Amino acid sequence: MLKKPQMVLIDVDGTLVDSVPDLLYCVNEMLKQLGMPAHTEASVRQWIGNGVERLTRRALIGQLDGEPDDALFERAYPIFLELYKENTSKRSCLYPGVVEGLDYLQRVGYKLGCVTNKAEQFTHPLLKDLGVFERFAIVISGDTLEKKKPDPMPLLHVAEHFGVAPGDALMLGDSVSDVKAARAAGFQIVCMSYGYNHGVDIREANPDAVIDSMAELEGLLEAAG
Repeated sequence: MLKKPQMVLIDVDGTLVDSVPDLLYCVNEMLKQLGMPAHTEASVRQWIGNGVERLTRRALIGQLDGEPDDALFERAYPIFLELYKENTSKRSCLYPGVVEGLDYLQRVGYKLGCVTNKAEQFTHPLLKDLGVFERFAIVISGDTLEKKKPDPMPLLHVAEHFGVAPGDALMLGDSVSDVKAARAAGFQIVCMSYGYNHGVDIREANPDAVIDSMAELEGLLEAAG
């Protein structure tokens, strides 16, 4: 059974936001400029979750693991960054239930933070464009600190910021990276069933709970001990 937390930290891609449409556009436009074939949405969906540099590398080789040619990556990455800067939120959207979940968390008075592996130059505009940036007292991006998820540093940093013990904290995410970070930090972890976890059912990572919508947070947390 979950223990009722004092603080909730929430991931972005695959948890708050379906960012695949913009990322797919940028990946395939980059490949087009390089004279390479496009990828399907299903493939790109499996490669998201470790930042755009990792996504670029995966797109260049067409698979989850491995490395592209260094010279090709050096050509490709600036193209992707320029594309994504202009297409951070044109096609992305909040998942159903996100607004209801955030409304509940704020109404009850939970300390709220956002922790993502997405770089700040993309995180802040995306959250602002989708109208949820002001919901969070603190936003930690993939380049805010020296380490990012699955390292526990970002989670522990926010716990210290709020003065909350790890045992009184909850991470809401969608991937094994979120689960590993939460476990290493001593946080509870709830995962979304719909997110980006490289094509693997998130239940295999054994989070404390799995929900289909952030609207379910109210029932889950009100039932917590």
